[in-house]
Amino acid sequence: MSTEKFKEWYENRHEYQRDWKKRTDGKIVGYFCTYVPEEIFYAFDVLPIRILGSHDVQDVTEPHLFAMFCPFCRDVLAQGLKGKYDYLDGIILAQSCLHLRQAFTSWDIHRNPGWSYFLPMPNHVQSPRAIPFLVGEYELLIKKLEDLTGKKITNSDLKMGINIMNSVRRVMKEIYEFRKQDYPPINGVESMYMTCSQFVTDAREWLPVAEDVKEELKIRKLERDPGKRLLLVGSENDEIEFIQMVETLGERESIGATVVIEEHCTTTRYFWDQVEESNSDPLTAIAKRYVSRTPCPSKDWPQRSRLQRILKFARDFKVDGAIVIQQKFCDPHEADIPFVLKFLEDNGIPTYFLEFDVTTAVGPFSIRVEAFLETLEAEDDLF
Repeated sequence: MSTEKFKEWYENRHEYQRDWKKRTDGKIVGYFCTYVPEEIFYAFDVLPIRILGSHDVQDVTEPHLFAMFCPFCRDVLAQGLKGKYDYLDGIILAQSCLHLRQAFTSWDIHRNPGWSYFLPMPNHVQSPRAIPFLVGEYELLIKKLEDLTGKKITNSDLKMGINIMNSVRRVMKEIYEFRKQDYPPINGVESMYMTCSQFVTDAREWLPVAEDVKEELKIRKLERDPGKRLLLVGSENDEIEFIQMVETLGERESIGATVVIEEHCTTTRYFWDQVEESNSDPLTAIAKRYVSRTPCPSKDWPQRSRLQRILKFARDFKVDGAIVIQQKFCDPHEADIPFVLKFLEDNGIPTYFLEFDVTTAVGPFSIRVEAFLETLEAEDDLF
């Protein structure tokens, strides 16, 4: 199955990226948040790669970050300080949370690769001034990328970048459609390898593999009972080991499960919305997309707009329950999760809350997840 290529790319991301530089003589910029407009980087033929968690216990960030900053941010910074990304030509952060901003700032100070940029992505995305403000910031980013590359770009280049990223988003959504089936031909682990591998590879090399996977899924059947269908909601989560644990519980216990949909910035919040390609002003079109995409909780105010999308996911993918995850000490989600839990429960969707740490083993969570699945089974037995 072509999904094995996704796993290979994800697990060997550093080797892939070093090899990409040798093959193309191109530049790579690491980004810290999915509000960074990848379209603009592809317009410059610069490879944007997302810095994901290593899931290793870190021991170098204490002088730089408070211990009460989220473990994902500390994990990201630790990788930078240890030189794991010493092949990068630059780093960039689009403003999201303060914890991640401090991780970026410390990396910028202590391991600056020679080019760095802070993009002031507006937090008040519901303001009518958000789009023109962001267009102006993109113009400044373009000037900074001209310094990095020595190139000038045109609207045609921007439209090329838009087409690349829209193609990526389109095929991801098409693959996610298969997960709506009563017996999905792709499980949650494979889906996460798909999305995470796209963060760390050239989209133009990733796309043909994804297209092959889409065709293979039309005839593929998994030899497993999907069990309880679960929705994951919450903080950044590229913890594939956790999803694997959830989906293999059925091999050890009587109750199995499949993660059929997620709402977080590693998957649907990242790719669900496209840029309008018919817009004659590509920079404005890109800004509109990033302002109106499913928002991060740090930007989902004063109206909580993502609740209805979460509910639609739950219904469209026929979930039996939702696991709501918060990275430990994640302030935006900590403020948001009580509303998410109440909203889901008010709409008849059983929920279970987990506080998560990307640098610790997932084993202790298995008992808690198993208990949640048992409650779902018990509720079914009552009706």
